[in-house]
Amino acid sequence: MAKALLAILVIGLALSKPSWATTPSPALVATPPQPQWSELTVQQKIILAPLCVDWDSLEYFRQKKWLGIAERFFKMAPQEQRRIQMQMQEWGKLTPEQREIARQNFKAANRLPPEKKEILKQKWEEYSSLPEAEKEKFKQQANRVSPPKPSHPALVTPPYPPSALTMPKQDPQPPSPTTTPATDEKPPS
Repeated sequence: MAKALLAILVIGLALSKPSWATTPSPALVATPPQPQWSELTVQQKIILAPLCVDWDSLEYFRQKKWLGIAERFFKMAPQEQRRIQMQMQEWGKLTPEQREIARQNFKAANRLPPEKKEILKQKWEEYSSLPEAEKEKFKQQANRVSPPKPSHPALVTPPYPPSALTMPKQDPQPPSPTTTPATDEKPPS
């Protein structure tokens, strides 16, 4: 009896997935809480200033990412530092919905095949090298003309904010004093 029980136990352990032997996926590893804005160093606050309003509401893994950037900031070339600061300022101006769209667009661009990535990069470099006045013309044209349908659904931006989908609640209108409610009863004769 003991041998049979031991055999069943050994077979069961051999067939079961050994959880101790596998490493958890990064999605399952929780990022521990990061410091609140008030707990950051002066140097971190200076570097991360464009994010000060949203800092305490950011997810921990995003705070950790920004803290990593702040740690490497002074090792970067001055041009790279300016680029990072400008990106943080632009990011700080976006609404949560716009940030989510930007994240989706970034993920979609990363999924493109290498040849399409190269074409996209070339177009971006061409645009980036234009004078500011020319860029402004393109922005105005884009605002006037409806955008072409992108080939990838994740690159679609909604034409209206999500808040426009909800209708404001209206108070029901009180019955007018000149109208009488309809009833099935006949008036007295």
